[in-house]
Amino acid sequence: MGGSVSCCISPGESPKIHRREVELEECPITTTEDVSEDTGTYLQHISDRELPDELAQEANPSDHPRASTLFLNKSQTDVREKRKSNYLNHMSPGLLTKKYSSCSTIFIDDSTVSQPNLKSTIKCVALAIYYHIKNRDSNRSLDIFDEKKHPLSREKVPDDYSVVDPEHKLIYRFIRTLFSSAQLTAECAIVTLVYLERLLTYAEMDICPCNWKRIVLGAILLASKVWDDQAVWNVDYCQILKDITVEDMNEMERHFLELLQFNINVPASVYAKYYFDLRSLADDNNLSFPLEPLSNKRAQKLEAISRLCEDKYKDLSKSAMRRSVSADNLVGVKNAQAVLS
Repeated sequence: MGGSVSCCISPGESPKIHRREVELEECPITTTEDVSEDTGTYLQHISDRELPDELAQEANPSDHPRASTLFLNKSQTDVREKRKSNYLNHMSPGLLTKKYSSCSTIFIDDSTVSQPNLKSTIKCVALAIYYHIKNRDSNRSLDIFDEKKHPLSREKVPDDYSVVDPEHKLIYRFIRTLFSSAQLTAECAIVTLVYLERLLTYAEMDICPCNWKRIVLGAILLASKVWDDQAVWNVDYCQILKDITVEDMNEMERHFLELLQFNINVPASVYAKYYFDLRSLADDNNLSFPLEPLSNKRAQKLEAISRLCEDKYKDLSKSAMRRSVSADNLVGVKNAQAVLS
């Protein structure tokens, strides 16, 4: 799914997690006073340090795969209102433009979790950012992301720049321009959204009309360096955005990393969660992924991939069984030795 980022060190838990007294009692911490001198240094088992399920659910969604994504929660209000309005007005949600499979034809899209469709993914990410801005809780921001104080162009920033919410099309065009010029991948767009939500959670700030461009630019800049094998340099973005300086890009990148606490790790489970939540967002907003009839060539390719995966899982299960049998034999030998002694 792109460059490996598992080597990056991330904090043990999100800074948004605040432990309660009851939860601390459930996970007691053993101090050095509780350890006798003859037992040596006490090393707590990893299972004793794991967070309870209740805490994992409340944790930062960009760190934990079971926590719900922020953008999907913010979009549900509008989705429910649309459905309610259509029901009260006896209106259909729209023309049935989606293609459905039949006995003779099977329609599938070319987007998978490992190779998402670029155009559709950028549209979904732009829509997620749109809902973040529209349904924000407040206007908390930082000066480094304020477009009035750090403009991206020489054009005068409008006086109402911090009041008027950008449309989905404007956000999409901004992201598409950067991805097209820098030749970034669809996977990078998903990681961009992960970093964006992680920034909002860690820094306890909101993405709003005055800062959305610089926040998105900083997330794309970081995601392209972490995810893509051939990273785009800061000076390359200065060729895309003609009026921004390299010093400004470097400063924004440094602040972005510090606010993330240098946690740039994106687990595969978190990446997959964001991918499927983006697809759910597309379905709720009638953003269909391009469907194509299943051809004989592609059917054979899918069948070959399926057989390859099946053989791989069989080999894994056989090796697991061999390890289990060898472990049972080892236990039996130890038991026999104990009986004989």
